[in-house]
Amino acid sequence: MKSLNEAQKSAVETLSGPLLILAGAGAGKTKTLTSRIVNLIRHGASPSSILAITFTNKAAREMRERVDKGIREDEVLKRPVSEWGRPFVSTFHALGVYIIRENAHSLGLPKFFAIYDKSDSRSAIKESMKSVGVDPKEFDPGKIQSMISKQKGNGTNIEEYKVTASGNYVGEIVTQVWRRYEEVLTRDKALDFDDLLLKTLLLLEKKGVLERYQSIWKYIHIDEYQDTNMVQYRIANLLAKKERNLCVVGDIDQNIYSWRGARLRNILEFEHDYPEAKVVILEENYRSTETILNVANLIIKKNKFRKEKNLFTKNPTGENLSLYEGFDEISESEFVVNKSRELISSGVRPDDIAVLFRANFQSRVLEEAFLAYDVPYEVVGTRFFERKEIKDILSYIRAALDPESVSDIKRIINTPARGIGKVSFLKIVEGKTQSLPLKTRACYTDFMKLLSRIREITKTSKPSEIVKFVMKESGLEDTFEHDGDEGEERLENLREFVSLAVRYDELPDDTRLEEMLTDAALQSDEDAREIKDGVKIMTVHSSKGLEFDYVFITGLEDNLFPHRRLSEEETTDEESEEERRLFYVAITRARKKIFLSYSGIRTIFGSRQISIPSEFIVDIPDKFIVLEEGNFGLLRKPRIVRSIEF
Repeated sequence: MKSLNEAQKSAVETLSGPLLILAGAGAGKTKTLTSRIVNLIRHGASPSSILAITFTNKAAREMRERVDKGIREDEVLKRPVSEWGRPFVSTFHALGVYIIRENAHSLGLPKFFAIYDKSDSRSAIKESMKSVGVDPKEFDPGKIQSMISKQKGNGTNIEEYKVTASGNYVGEIVTQVWRRYEEVLTRDKALDFDDLLLKTLLLLEKKGVLERYQSIWKYIHIDEYQDTNMVQYRIANLLAKKERNLCVVGDIDQNIYSWRGARLRNILEFEHDYPEAKVVILEENYRSTETILNVANLIIKKNKFRKEKNLFTKNPTGENLSLYEGFDEISESEFVVNKSRELISSGVRPDDIAVLFRANFQSRVLEEAFLAYDVPYEVVGTRFFERKEIKDILSYIRAALDPESVSDIKRIINTPARGIGKVSFLKIVEGKTQSLPLKTRACYTDFMKLLSRIREITKTSKPSEIVKFVMKESGLEDTFEHDGDEGEERLENLREFVSLAVRYDELPDDTRLEEMLTDAALQSDEDAREIKDGVKIMTVHSSKGLEFDYVFITGLEDNLFPHRRLSEEETTDEESEEERRLFYVAITRARKKIFLSYSGIRTIFGSRQISIPSEFIVDIPDKFIVLEEGNFGLLRKPRIVRSIEF
């Protein structure tokens, strides 16, 4: 208790009733939450009566360890954890598995039922489509999977969806597939990830089941409450309905997951749900400099859907933010690499440096620069040339050039789906194409004609034109355009590949395609290595929950950050403010210093376009900005363009 500030103490000492803890970035929310759990036990609460839920296994494990340590070292308790028992600390999905297994018989499931991951679910969706006569070429399985997942996340079952979808052609198709999909799950005695929450909710809506868990868990804690969806919200409120001892912790300003169902109103309306709730605001930041927090506060104030709070710190004022305008994305990436190299030379550990970007495709040019200048780095997430859609394009080109490349043919023969399954592929490999069913044989003939067309265009066209041709003619472009957020991201990556291919367009005709394929193959092979010590490169989304001494926020251009969706989907007012929340998250990752950068010209889909600086840069007062000088373009090395060194 002595190590807590006044706001933290207020939260820890509130032992009953609803409690809303609005915790700013770096304000010690995990410490506050775990201290409150220990304090409950100190004041007589049974550890087994305490439930704490967070969003990741890592966060749950960390919280569990902190609670154990708190019980073990507490001056009042002074007893081993084993003698006191443990609170139930887990993720929402783990909680669901626990409750479902205890009530499996009522759902017609064995105790150890199967759990479908996303890949399993997609395969089952495809099987279901075929069973009800829906052509995967006409209706994308991934899109149908996303629609079903979204409905389950909203707490909607198939019968409820059927009523709302009646009279809607696509809706009725989804209903047919969904019903068959549920039959497949039942046949396999399985649940998908969405079911782990939805089935738990259905169980808790039964009086006897709910009363049992309400009698066990009398103190409910929910971390990252701003990230809960409708089903998670209802589960939490059902469990807390009797005792009303619900403590939720979150930061409205860090709600950045609306695209996967997170509902901002859950935390905004907590006081409406619980009028007697106590509200504690944690505003003292222990992470960042005063300058960084001043900028963060100014940026987020423009959002309307939030609770007012202002982060402050007792840390030093610190350095101003640096701003660099690159001539293009290459000079921008070289600025980032050279600054990183300077920091490392001055004694900064590479692990204490992070490079953040808004869209996945931006990683490619950054990776090339780090490789070219031999600065150690690690990409948090999938590397550019390891992404499935990039490998698919490369396989199409290689298969066109060498029709006997079995591995490439295997990869793409049914990507996108053409109705050529594993059995048919084996017959093709064995040279038994005449034994294929007529429809499958026709599909295979069309596929070989496609490879022939690609082969012909490789003889006369530039690499960037070849990539564009493959994107369109293979059907990948059309598939991704109709595959929601995931498809949009994949399509952006393909378009970035076109931009990369432009670099090889001006090379000699007889070597340009070969050099591109060779460079891609080398980078893919080399990138497979594990780099434990290096500058971290990641999307802003991936950086949430992390912190670094030095943070680069790149690509601060209009339509890139803030990001403009390729698809014309309507967004709510809350969702429209999400880009600003995302920038706020990026800023608050830094402890000591932030570098902002953007490109005057960026190559998008193979075309060089003039970029306009992001509105976020304009929002930062000049007194907090220092302009970086130096023409880093002079440091550019030919090997970045011609052949990357690995």
